[in-house]
Amino acid sequence: MPGKKYLENLHTFLTERAWYYNQQNFIETDPISIPHRFKTKQDIEIAGFFAATLAWGQRVTIIKKCSELLHMMDNKPFEFVMHHKLNDLKPFAKFKHRTFNATDTLYFIESLSQIYRNHNSLEDAFVTGLNLNRQPLPEQYPIEQALIQFNKLFFSLPDAPARTQKHVSTPSRKSACKRLNMFLRWMVRQDKQGVDFGIWNRISPAQLVCPCDVHVERVSRNLKLITRKGMNWQTAIELTSTLRLLNQADPVLYDFALFGLGVLDHDHAGFKAFK
Repeated sequence: MPGKKYLENLHTFLTERAWYYNQQNFIETDPISIPHRFKTKQDIEIAGFFAATLAWGQRVTIIKKCSELLHMMDNKPFEFVMHHKLNDLKPFAKFKHRTFNATDTLYFIESLSQIYRNHNSLEDAFVTGLNLNRQPLPEQYPIEQALIQFNKLFFSLPDAPARTQKHVSTPSRKSACKRLNMFLRWMVRQDKQGVDFGIWNRISPAQLVCPCDVHVERVSRNLKLITRKGMNWQTAIELTSTLRLLNQADPVLYDFALFGLGVLDHDHAGFKAFK
């Protein structure tokens, strides 16, 4: 665990970098720009869920493929998911992004359709079955149970393809769940900058886990935020636990700083400023 003085300096540094990147101009070149095209809650959720799921590789390509996918839905994702006909699904037979193919896409549409027939939003789908009587997740409730619950619900249809399960991760398989945690950040966090949406209120920002990819992992190790070997769910928990020492109410604010330092800070000016 880093010392008190180090944490104080780190708090100042990461907070400044987080607000530097958490600006409107961040949206345009990030996958979060995809759900920002929409206004209604369900459209934002579906567009955001696909954008987070496809978020690996170059960001330009991710945005291009998400745009292609939503175009096949006439840019009305909720209406399409709920009211499409069998013939409307034919164009998706040719959709592919890296290992996410037509089989995965068609199952996502089918599963989302089933979820929305039983739930008003994906927010309800994340917390259903947790016996909360439509109340917010208790402050100390581990978010991993919501992720595990959602995974089970998403793949509860009898024709769920085994190959598709790798595209919706779960802590029960020790995954760091980077994409789901990023999606939750988009839906749950709310601040005046307007990058994240903050349209969910049954999960608290304090309960979120920091999304961890190779860039965030590299920066976090350089800053002594994590010590565990490898990247898995427990490593993501360790990172988030350290970030809570800096900001208990909103630890994933620092995702902006860690991602920005890892991907956008090409001349390493941020690290030089800290060190």
